[in-house]
Amino acid sequence: MKGISATLEPGHDPARNGGLLKLASIASVATAGFLIVAKLAAWYVTGSVGLLASLVDSVMDSIASVINLVAIRYSLQPPDEEHRFGHGKAEPLAGLAQSAFIAGSAVFLILHAIDRLRYPHQLEAIGIGVAVMLLAIVLTLVLLAIQRYVIRKTQSTAIRADALHYATDLLTNLSILAALYMTTLGWNWADPAFAIGVALYIFYSAFHIGHEAFQQLMDRQLPDDILEQIRATAMSHPEVFGIHDMRTRQSGQTVFVQLHLELDKFLPLTQAHAIADEVEAEIMAYLPNAEVIIHQDPMDEVHPVTP
Repeated sequence: MKGISATLEPGHDPARNGGLLKLASIASVATAGFLIVAKLAAWYVTGSVGLLASLVDSVMDSIASVINLVAIRYSLQPPDEEHRFGHGKAEPLAGLAQSAFIAGSAVFLILHAIDRLRYPHQLEAIGIGVAVMLLAIVLTLVLLAIQRYVIRKTQSTAIRADALHYATDLLTNLSILAALYMTTLGWNWADPAFAIGVALYIFYSAFHIGHEAFQQLMDRQLPDDILEQIRATAMSHPEVFGIHDMRTRQSGQTVFVQLHLELDKFLPLTQAHAIADEVEAEIMAYLPNAEVIIHQDPMDEVHPVTP
């Protein structure tokens, strides 16, 4: 996971991306709902605290997925009179809410696992627990494949956070399988011990999700390679002597770019404006999701300013 510095693929189709975001969100909600029912039944018959950990994780995933679904639908709405820059920040807000849910579930699991270490409990019907965990692994792999594709096309913060949930689910489910097997060997401590390990990893993941969401809400600039490409695109115009005061940020699926072009001070206003329009078009050919604002600054051709 690259974090907030990631941006959209050049040449993407915003309308298609909206459909992909909705598809990933619906698939996530459906998967989480099915796994909750299966894990609840398995925990009821086995009494495994590890399965409880996985169940709580799935409940948190379902809540986060519903938040994602609502946030993404809202973020895709076009700008209106009260939100002239669009609604894109609904995505990192959803990511921030997810991190809080995930951290809360981790604390709950640690407390419950510590209690089980103090008061051991014999597990039953372990085979059912194993079967449910194997099913969960298969469904999670299918969902992750869908989410990875959507992330590659859209770089959505909300879907990236959701995918991180399910990536940790894989580790959770594998560790629970190991714990259930060790329990059959008489190592009853393995079930709560593995649950604590899972909880710590979940808490670690929550920190990264929250950090990424916070950075986007704080309008962190785009990554250096994107900045260099924007600069090179602007400088490729033969009548541009330099650029300065470039500012960038990303809000949901939209990238905002502002910069100053340094042009010959004797150019007519109409010609300077035309050059700015040409540079804007080139930048948007590289970043079709961008909103570009360009200011023209006069300067002498003999004394160009270094960009």
